[in-house]
Formats: sequence, C-alpha cells, structure tokens
Amino acid sequence: MKQMLAKKIGQTRVYDDAGHQVPVTVLETGPCVVVQRKTKENDGYDAVQLGFLPQKAQRLGKPVAGHYKKAGVEPCKVLAEARLAEGEDAKVGETFKADVFADVKYVDVIGTTKGKGFQGVVRRHGMSGGPAAHGSGTHRRPGSIGNREWPARIFKNKRLPGQMGHVTVTTQNLRVVKVLADANAVLVEGAVPGPVGGIVVIRKAIKKA
Repeated sequence: MKQMLAKKIGQTRVYDDAGHQVPVTVLETGPCVVVQRKTKENDGYDAVQLGFLPQKAQRLGKPVAGHYKKAGVEPCKVLAEARLAEGEDAKVGETFKADVFADVKYVDVIGTTKGKGFQGVVRRHGMSGGPAAHGSGTHRRPGSIGNREWPARIFKNKRLPGQMGHVTVTTQNLRVVKVLADANAVLVEGAVPGPVGGIVVIRKAIKKA
C-alpha cells in the first residue's frame, strides 16, 4: 500500500544533516484499516476501502454499522477508496501505518483548499481594479467584459466574481523529509492544501521516482 489517509497537523521546521532549515508540513498518517476489499471479479477493479480516525458506534446508522460489523473492524470517521497497483494486495482488517512510506522519497498530497466564499475579481483572480481616485465609481470592478454588435455575448471561461476555494487540489512531488513511525507522522517539505485538521490523501509520487 502506497496510498493512505492522513490528517494535516500543521507546519513547522526541522534541520537536516547539513544544518539547513527545512520548512515541513506534519501529516498524521494512519493507522488506516482496510474495511472492504474490491476485486476485478466482483467489482471490475482492484481497490481497498480505508477507514481512518475512530468513531463512536452510537453515531452510526444501522446500514453503516452493519458495514463495519461485517468487516469485523471498529467504526471510523472517514472512509475512502484507494486503487491497488500491480503486485499490491491487502486483506480486510489489515492495518497500515506511516512506516509504509519509510522507503518513499517523494509523495503527492491531495486535499481540499480552504473555502473563501463569494469573492470579486480582485481577490479571486488578482485583477488590478479601476482607478483609486474619489471620482471613480469602479474601484474593484472587472471593467468591460464584452462587445456590442459582435459577439453580443460574454465568452465562456471569462474570469468573473464567484465562489473561491473549496476545490480539490493535488500537490505533487513533495519530498519526504522524515517518517516518524512511532508517532504515525510523515514530514513533507513545503505546504499542502487544506486547513489544519483537514483530511488529505497521501500517496507515492506518480511522476517522480
């Protein structure tokens, strides 16, 4: 297994062997338990359903509680599916911890960015806005967005005000600085998407060996 669920703990800095300061993000990686195993024969593809973070049983409905009971594992707050590559395998009830990334040098982290709500073009797209003088009535507006006779409409993908943030983002090729197996933590160089306490997916980098 080279893909797991993790929780973003926060950012800090560590020092390497040469005494250089390295900014890192601490990810609580696992333990993740296999709740369901999907196979090509039954489901058309090989994957596992991973559970992360303990959940109180009384907060679950009967269908979900029965799902955990069938697997023989404790309820979890987060469930997510992870595809299995060629040669990888896992059994229901098996637990994976941060030490699976001990020999991995680069990872990809998938998370959901912070939601900023409805924002204008100045903040959402970095536009300069109109004149700042008192006589101007268009301080933070986008200005002209279309033409008259032709095409008499606004083109698709025009940058306009709207919902900002709360989108899925993948940060690729983050260097693994340190793996703390005892604390189930992985320290990756740089920033990862999402707020502190947010759930992310950490996997072995696809584009970098």
